[in-house]
Amino acid sequence: MNDATARVRLESMLSELDRSIGILRGDPASPRDRSAADAGSDLVDADRNQAMLEVAARHRRSVLEALRRIDDGCYGLCVDCGRSVPEGRLEARPEASRCVECQSRRERRR
Repeated sequence: MNDATARVRLESMLSELDRSIGILRGDPASPRDRSAADAGSDLVDADRNQAMLEVAARHRRSVLEALRRIDDGCYGLCVDCGRSVPEGRLEARPEASRCVECQSRRERRR
């Protein structure tokens, strides 16, 4: 994927992530008469919402890092080994920063 195409896709992803993060942050719920069960449900919903917000924020950071790599002229090169990231991987995940081998190695360490 060339840098111009990657930039368009990444900027689109960034815009969508910003929209999603805005929705997830939303306005705090106004206080109202609620049962204890409703309050428990609200806590579970808040935890789920927080988890989704954290995932979206991490994804946003990876998109911004990919845009920086385009600016620096190193987009498409693995940040660990320096080899080319396969074209198919970049098509599927334009924000990918590692080749498949290095990404697999990183995931095994976790």
